[in-house]
Amino acid sequence: MVTRLWTLAPWLAALWWGSLSTLGALVVPLLFAHLPSPALAGGMAARLFSAQTWLSTGCGLLLMLLHRPGQAEPGKGRAQAALVFMLLGVLLALLSEFAVAPRIVSRENLKLWHGVGSAMFALQWLCAGVTFWKVTRKLH
Repeated sequence: MVTRLWTLAPWLAALWWGSLSTLGALVVPLLFAHLPSPALAGGMAARLFSAQTWLSTGCGLLLMLLHRPGQAEPGKGRAQAALVFMLLGVLLALLSEFAVAPRIVSRENLKLWHGVGSAMFALQWLCAGVTFWKVTRKLH
C-alpha cells in the first residue's frame, strides 16, 4: 500500500509546481495582454490566484502526509528534508490568500502589497520546485 501511495507523490509535486508555473508565467500575463482593461484582468487574476491557493494547499498537505515519519517507502530515502519546503509553500499560499490578497483587492498601498504578493508567489514557486526535485530525484 505504501508503495502505491508513493507513486502519487511525484504527480502531486508536478501538479503543484506546474500549476504555479503556468499561472504565473502564462495565464496572468495573457489576461493583462488581452482583456479590455487592467481592472478586469486584475479581478480575474485574483480569482485564479485564489483557486491556486487551494490547489497548492491540497497538494502540499497530501505531500506532507505522504512524507510523515514512518510513511516513507523503506530503503528509498525519499527526501524528508522536502517537508520543510512543503510546509513553507503551503504557509506562503495561505498567507497570500488571507493576509496579502485582501489588501490588494481593497487597493490598500497597492504597490507595496502587490510586490509582497509577487515575492511570496515566487517563493512558493521555489518551494514547490524544490519539493518536485526532491520527490523525483530518487526515482531513477
